Amino acid sequence: MKGKLFLIHWNPLEAQEYAIPLRADGWLVDVESKDGARAGKKILTEQPDAVVIYLSRLPSHGCVTARGVRLYQSGRHIPIIFVDGKEEAIQNTKSKVPDSVFTTNEELHKLLDDFMKPGRDEK
Repeated sequence: MKGKLFLIHWNPLEAQEYAIPLRADGWLVDVESKDGARAGKKILTEQPDAVVIYLSRLPSHGCVTARGVRLYQSGRHIPIIFVDGKEEAIQNTKSKVPDSVFTTNEELHKLLDDFMKPGRDEK
């Protein structure tokens, strides 16, 4: 197993579809598609290696969830990766969660592999 990811996407079927290739690539993936508060609580409790939030649906919900995680000391070190989204949503999210990473779904696997390489700064 490469590590634990927490994936947030506000469409349950699409969220599961996005999780399939990540799991096939060796990640343990927990998914939330309905409740940002529940997602935040699980993230803070389970401490995944990274949080993956898709901005392609309800980007403001993803942004609020990420900001909520950052409010807690235990959530400040967890990498947050935003995926896809319209330019306006990306820019808005960058201004509100500036320590996050932005990528596309096509580049996500490479970014995760690079991100989790040995020698990367530890938590």
